[in-house]
Amino acid sequence: MERLNWSKLDDAGREAALRRSDIVTDAKLSDTVAEILAQVKQGGDQALIALTEKFDGAMPANWQLGRDAMAEAEARVAPELKQAIDDAIANIRRFHTAQQPQVLRQNVAPGVVCELRSEAIEKVGLYVPGGSAPLISTVLMLALPAEIAGCPVKVMVTPPPVNDAILYAADRCGVDTIFTLGGAQAVAALAYGTETVPKVDKIFGPGNRFVTEAKTQVSQQNTAIDMPAGPSEVLVIADGSANPVFVAADLLSQAEHGEDSQVILVTDSEALATEVEAEVNNQLTTLPRAEIARVALSQSRTLIAKNMVEACEISNAYAPEHLIVQTSSEGNEPRNLLPQLRAAGSIFLGEWTPESVGDYASGTNHVLPTYGAARTVSSLSLADFQRRFTVQELSRGGLNGLGQTVITLAEAEGLQAHANAVALRLAAQ
Repeated sequence: MERLNWSKLDDAGREAALRRSDIVTDAKLSDTVAEILAQVKQGGDQALIALTEKFDGAMPANWQLGRDAMAEAEARVAPELKQAIDDAIANIRRFHTAQQPQVLRQNVAPGVVCELRSEAIEKVGLYVPGGSAPLISTVLMLALPAEIAGCPVKVMVTPPPVNDAILYAADRCGVDTIFTLGGAQAVAALAYGTETVPKVDKIFGPGNRFVTEAKTQVSQQNTAIDMPAGPSEVLVIADGSANPVFVAADLLSQAEHGEDSQVILVTDSEALATEVEAEVNNQLTTLPRAEIARVALSQSRTLIAKNMVEACEISNAYAPEHLIVQTSSEGNEPRNLLPQLRAAGSIFLGEWTPESVGDYASGTNHVLPTYGAARTVSSLSLADFQRRFTVQELSRGGLNGLGQTVITLAEAEGLQAHANAVALRLAAQ
């Protein structure tokens, strides 16, 4: 990891220090993804089969899996793994069920009642990355909120071959159908529909840069998406009292996700930075995905801040997907810093709160905004699987009281028909 002293950088240097990986911003990416989307839109199932064989190997003979196939996988999953999945489900369900919205009903004026209501999105597409690691947890983070929200149709896509634990988790979370598809072509299938894959109203789920770009493009073509959730990233704020073993482990937990992941350490201690660097190298030797992590680390960095106030400012400027705070010096306890931290997808406070708990089982959702989108985009929640709508109901007396206000405003805007819709009613009384 490159080490930089924040106070010695000019504006351009600071911007460069917070820049995401060049791999993520490949200039050819947009055109490549657009071509894939066009092929699926025009070619349907046959295009899906050809693209899957090109990128993921031969398409399975049965690439549509129903509830029976999911249920059959249970016998092939180790008991301890099933128990871990069930334990995680319990916590995620508890936290997301608590997010159920209540009907808001307000008498805003005599005879004028306004309501805010929510209903489930009808058809949702859930993208679960596959590749080098089966992301069981992503099934839980997408399918459980969809089930709790009451979405009638829940379609999941994931690259082949599908791990049995993925099937078990999907079954436990109420997924209706799984299609063994991945990459931009899977996003296209959900967005446009094919002879076999139903068109959905909204697409959820993280993925690599191709998936993220595909979601971005279809979101401009009348298919809603959850957020720009791409390659993983973490920023760790640590002072000199932090445990370098824990800090290194947290950095590596994201670096091992993929070569396009990025990790940032922000600290006010050169000594800690040196200790963390040594510990990263030490822990790398034990990791099966060490080579992937090394590539991610090559485009990651350590930033030396003057103090924790500046560390928080750096974090806000970067707006990380995951933010871990490991501080204990007086006045800089993690929760004391929370009011200064404005832009992050999810925040993990204290040395006993590794990012991994949020990834799997604490109860919060791990689908989070990346690329700095955390400045304006929220972490995934139950509300994302629902749409809000308003209701208003006026009595005759309510319209009498409000009518002239509406007429005056409508006429001021030159919209006489709007004014007439009220005036004619008032005259009829």
